[in-house]
Amino acid sequence: MSGTTTTAGTGLDGFVDLDGLIDHARSLASTGSRRILGIVGAPGAGKSTVSDALAAALGDQAVIVGMDGFHLDNPELVRLGRRDRKGAPDTFDVDGYIALLSRLARAGRTAESPGTSIYAPRFDRSLEASIGSAVLVRPEVPLVITEGNYLLFDDHGWQGVAAHLDESWYVDVDDEVRRDRLIARRLGHGHPRDEAEAWVLGVDEPNARLVDATKQRATRIVTLDASTPVETESTHGA
Repeated sequence: MSGTTTTAGTGLDGFVDLDGLIDHARSLASTGSRRILGIVGAPGAGKSTVSDALAAALGDQAVIVGMDGFHLDNPELVRLGRRDRKGAPDTFDVDGYIALLSRLARAGRTAESPGTSIYAPRFDRSLEASIGSAVLVRPEVPLVITEGNYLLFDDHGWQGVAAHLDESWYVDVDDEVRRDRLIARRLGHGHPRDEAEAWVLGVDEPNARLVDATKQRATRIVTLDASTPVETESTHGA
């Protein structure tokens, strides 16, 4: 993926393209124990694109477990009065997500333990709902890639996530490009343009500002330029 650069992180200088990120992901997968890599960024930044590229390169050495599998179901959001803010920090089962990360960290195969298989949920954008037990994480998989908006957030319980991440990479992109992607995504799902733009500006953008404020907590900031192809139809994206 051309047009990818990285900026200084904690002891991880020197990566200038996706190949460097893949090489480092491979090193995480070869430590002899389960590692969890967090891919963070605002809505539309390209988290799924980076996650998918890493998973494709590593094959059976990695699996993606998305934060979005823990979206609260629409009827529950209606009951809570939060349906019109779906995607905000308080519209997820944060405790459930943290519990899963904890289980994943302990369940990997090591020289001392055979490990156990774990099933994770997956968010289906076409249904606007999570599907339970849709992602199998086998014990022999050494790297779990978990991606989402709020992995470095410090409120609504999200502050418990970072302790389960061995590394966190923040995916950054020009705001105008990111907003255009989000509008295109909603148009692709049949929303009228005025509704798509209203949702992106009224819901996604306030969330994006919250996420952007967590950038400096990341191990590494990955910058994508406008030429980088980005998936807008990911089944595990936000």
